[in-house]
Amino acid sequence: MDLDHFLVSTTESALRKGPHDRIVMSSRVRLARNLKAGAFPGWAKKPERVRILELIRPAVESLPEMKGAFSETMDNLGALDKQILVERHLISREHAAKSAGSGVILNRDETLCVMINEEDHLRMQALRPGLQLRQAWNAIDRLDSELERKLSYAFSNDLGYLTACPTNLGTGIRVSAMLHLPGLVLAEQINPIIQSVNKLGLAVRGLYGEGTEALGNVFQVSNQMTLGESESSIVERLEKVLSQIIEHEENARQTLLEKKPKTIYNHIGRAYGILANAHSISSKETMNLLSLMRLGVEVGLFPTTQGPLVDELFILTQPAHLQKQHSEKLSAEERDLLRADMVRERLKPVSRPVARPGGSAAPGVDKAGQA
Repeated sequence: MDLDHFLVSTTESALRKGPHDRIVMSSRVRLARNLKAGAFPGWAKKPERVRILELIRPAVESLPEMKGAFSETMDNLGALDKQILVERHLISREHAAKSAGSGVILNRDETLCVMINEEDHLRMQALRPGLQLRQAWNAIDRLDSELERKLSYAFSNDLGYLTACPTNLGTGIRVSAMLHLPGLVLAEQINPIIQSVNKLGLAVRGLYGEGTEALGNVFQVSNQMTLGESESSIVERLEKVLSQIIEHEENARQTLLEKKPKTIYNHIGRAYGILANAHSISSKETMNLLSLMRLGVEVGLFPTTQGPLVDELFILTQPAHLQKQHSEKLSAEERDLLRADMVRERLKPVSRPVARPGGSAAPGVDKAGQA
């Protein structure tokens, strides 16, 4: 099956809505599982990985939720297709590096994805737009229960589910949310927030997870402990922390608009000016400037522009998505030129940001950007 024809369009992807999605871009719950009869992927030789893949793949494909799913082995996916899946946060960067003996299965609406022979035999994840951790947990819990009736998991009465990395032992759950936090970054409050979150036993990572930077002011917050606490307790604890971060971000935006309106107008105006006029621009710079434009839309400085336009550009301007639009292989310099051309063209209908007297937002939008 052709991945291009399977994936939803970037326009449709950008239109997905969820609770608090101005700040919480997406929610994800991932479960790590291994089979009782088989070496963990990091220790298994190629024939063993292939055997495990051939055991797991049909079991996953047979699940009702996976009817009509995209299913492929990693060695049959091109490097560009793998990177597109990474850029859409459907698979990990580590899984994109896999080849023979690994696979991926993605359901029709891209809310469920199963990675086979990543770090563990199974990495199952449910994704939802906005703050929907509980809904994501319920979805992946059902999938896991159905799959456990078909496969024999490695499980210990003392330790719970056995995993390749000790940090995933027990429940094997990783609950995370992707947050857009430009207000806290501009207000220089992000570091104290990260430190506070870390003290609560949660991890804060960049756009593509562990070891990556927070491009576009996007941060991933997730649990670190998986042993000694129930799945529902972990979900509930993360929900409470995320609610506090949302409140801090709302307050930071409101304070900036009230006390430093010229500062925020300057950042957003410069971002628009560069994006609308640049003739060469890197992926990193584009992400950071689009973040400020997204903030501008949310606080009413672009009254005739809708958020999905910026969210779609977040996707389209990333290297693999940009490359996919052109048949020939592009160098980094060529991508920078084409990216600038595309962004300029897409922003032609967008008028420059409108600063309101006294730091007020556009009509119908409060200072926190709520309609």
